[in-house]
Amino acid sequence: MSSSGHLHVLWRRVPLRPSSTLSPSTSTSTSCLCLQPHLQHFSLRQQPSLLKRGVATITHVDVEKARQYCENQLKHGDYEAFLLRQFVPPSSQNAYSALRTLNLELARLPETVSNSTIARMRMSFWRETVNNVFAGNPPREPISILLHQAIQDLKARAGPTSASSLKFWLLRLINTREQHMENRPFVSLTSLEDYAENTYATLMYMTLASMPLRSVHMDHLASHIGKACGIVATLRGIPVLAAPSQPIQGPAGTVGNTRPPALLLPLDVMAEVGLREEDVFRRGPNAEGLQDAVFKVATRANDHLITAREMLKNLKAGEEVGHDYEHQGEQEHIYSSGGTDTTQTDIKRGFGVLLEAVPAGDYLDRLEKADFDPFKVKASWKLPWRLWRAVKTHQI
Repeated sequence: MSSSGHLHVLWRRVPLRPSSTLSPSTSTSTSCLCLQPHLQHFSLRQQPSLLKRGVATITHVDVEKARQYCENQLKHGDYEAFLLRQFVPPSSQNAYSALRTLNLELARLPETVSNSTIARMRMSFWRETVNNVFAGNPPREPISILLHQAIQDLKARAGPTSASSLKFWLLRLINTREQHMENRPFVSLTSLEDYAENTYATLMYMTLASMPLRSVHMDHLASHIGKACGIVATLRGIPVLAAPSQPIQGPAGTVGNTRPPALLLPLDVMAEVGLREEDVFRRGPNAEGLQDAVFKVATRANDHLITAREMLKNLKAGEEVGHDYEHQGEQEHIYSSGGTDTTQTDIKRGFGVLLEAVPAGDYLDRLEKADFDPFKVKASWKLPWRLWRAVKTHQI
């Protein structure tokens, strides 16, 4: 096991640049669902129609109830997203609440079903739901209703085709969550970054798309920050997933555990430091090599945050970012060239989206203080203050 001093010397790294160690491109978010479990607590009353598509009739009262439901889910299930919501532009807050609540539902799926078949059925339900919402016929459940309202507002502001990017990103999120439902370890650190790009960075792309704001620099920043957030979510989940899950209580009694213990740290990192899954399951924080593995993975997340901070500093100074955006040219990452440079305006408009970096950095600081032992990381009480400071200083 590396000494604390050795870890801390290596911890402060230079900004990340695309190289052979970072190829272009489960989470347990702190952020239970049956196909529609929340409907038991979400009553929709028939009111004069606000929006009407097919058989769906959505009222102002329905939208307000849906908003309250989503905000309550975030408050108790993903408090960081609950705090960050207020810094997102008001026009995007409905979309943010709906999308983050859906992400919370999807992230919890492996913990709340008794077998993978049921989990895939629920993923199919959400995929079909998304298609119906974007077709203008939302199911009568809160996430769908609030997302439908956000889409209608977006189309009213930016035109009927403005929601296409949002749908693309949302389906990618669902498909990626489905691929990682079984909580298998990532093959490599690069594959963990790919996962983070397709989940946490994608959530940030969706927030930008809901504004709408299409900018190569904002997407580039979101990619680095999202990768850091996805890696942090994996580290935060170690104490939870390494312990056996609680039995599911059904009408007929206990159904059984939903899953065996899991460790999602990349296999290449574990092999490098000599860490074995079985040791973590048996010995928890005392497993030989655990802190070394966590340090290596956390360092990559920290590198992404350092890179994003340097990029933001350079962009605000009117300078080049210093490296190319690895996803430029891919679907939904095609940008118009020429015309007026809107970089400064884009940063001001979308700065609230970039604040996702603050909770990730806060956790990494606490992890470092715990000598990279995820079982000993203390709860954060400084996050609201750090967010306030980030907004005041316009730094992440």
